Amino acid sequence: MIGGAVFVFETGTMPSIVKPFAAVRPAPESVSDTVAPPYDVVNRAEAKKLAQGNPRSFLRISRPEIEFDDSVSPFSDEVYQRGVDNFRKMIAQGVLAQDAQPAYYVYRQFMGDHRQTGFVGVASTEAYDDGRIKKHEFTRPDKEDDRARQIDMLNAQPSPVFLTYKHTALLDEILENVTQSTPDVDVMTDFTGVRHQLWVVDDPQQVGQISAEFERLNTLYVADGHHRTAAASRVAAQRRAANPDHTGEENYNYCLAAMFPDNQVQILDYNRVVKDLNGLDESGFLDAIKQAGFTVQQSAEAFRPARPGEVGMYLNGNWYKLTARPEWIASSDPVKSLDISVLADHLLSPVLDIHDPRTDTRIDFVGGIRGLEGLEKRVDSGEMAVAFSLYPTSLDQLMAVADSGNVMPPKSTWFEPKLADGLVSYLLD
Repeated sequence: MIGGAVFVFETGTMPSIVKPFAAVRPAPESVSDTVAPPYDVVNRAEAKKLAQGNPRSFLRISRPEIEFDDSVSPFSDEVYQRGVDNFRKMIAQGVLAQDAQPAYYVYRQFMGDHRQTGFVGVASTEAYDDGRIKKHEFTRPDKEDDRARQIDMLNAQPSPVFLTYKHTALLDEILENVTQSTPDVDVMTDFTGVRHQLWVVDDPQQVGQISAEFERLNTLYVADGHHRTAAASRVAAQRRAANPDHTGEENYNYCLAAMFPDNQVQILDYNRVVKDLNGLDESGFLDAIKQAGFTVQQSAEAFRPARPGEVGMYLNGNWYKLTARPEWIASSDPVKSLDISVLADHLLSPVLDIHDPRTDTRIDFVGGIRGLEGLEKRVDSGEMAVAFSLYPTSLDQLMAVADSGNVMPPKSTWFEPKLADGLVSYLLD
């Protein structure tokens, strides 16, 4: 185990909503080899190809199944243990090392013309449990189980949760001031073309300002990483119950988080593919969609919705534009007015008999970063029967749903760029 002091910021009886921490990071000479895409945006074959010939790749920790034959389940005991072994080995070899003192980290990403800059710290699982860190989606039990087991066995959180917050002048000013200097890390990832920069902020005065301002805000929103957040909360609850000397300030009470201001984040569409037409032929399916209330028009080219209420559909080599009834989008209910809810409530459920996308194995989700070509590929291969392209959910919609205490349908938002794995990790003791 690697030691490290902890700064504690007290606020009444509640734990600080965020804190600095001593990160485990790649040694300077290892950064370009170690930093990897998030575990959940590449499949097994892609992860294996990316890590091939590179023993320092963080995918050997986040996706250790790549070191086994494909017949071995990624959820087997030996796979989880291999991730633990690889993590410990990289620390022992000096590929990864822990910073000497707690800090916040300013994290900047460039993706094409888009740039976003935020803070990395650790966020309170108690604040997540009591609603100060607000979620907008339910989780899928199998994926939550997987992340909870990985965190518990690693005794670390290797993948940051993506949180957002309502920007403030003070936090904006700190970000601007810090990024005037040369970054401590500056790496371009070949796998996504995203540039990642990191600055270590360990000056006590700045650390105190950041903590105090987040405490004043007292609200964060989960943007991406609901399964990681829920898993961290579950692990904290288990360790709390097993610790008779629990104080609330143990490392396990916090979750690794990258926090970006709301005026910088970018949301792309999050699309759907379905394996079959629920026993209907093509003509019957189109008729059923019209009877459900959509206007259906064939499109001469791949259709990307340009406004709320429009849905693209790819079926048997053809694209269609589906238009929802205006009153569906105009609903005063922040959840029912979402384009994803309109598709679920008026097509997926009544026509395709998909009532719970969290557990139904007939539906899958395709991030907008893969483009409309990604949808066509899934259908043209015969793997899926139909695909739907959606208008992106806005951040205002996300916050409205979260503030109302409701949740969106699963996989409602796709944030880009994705956070790198391996850039910072958080030890639970």
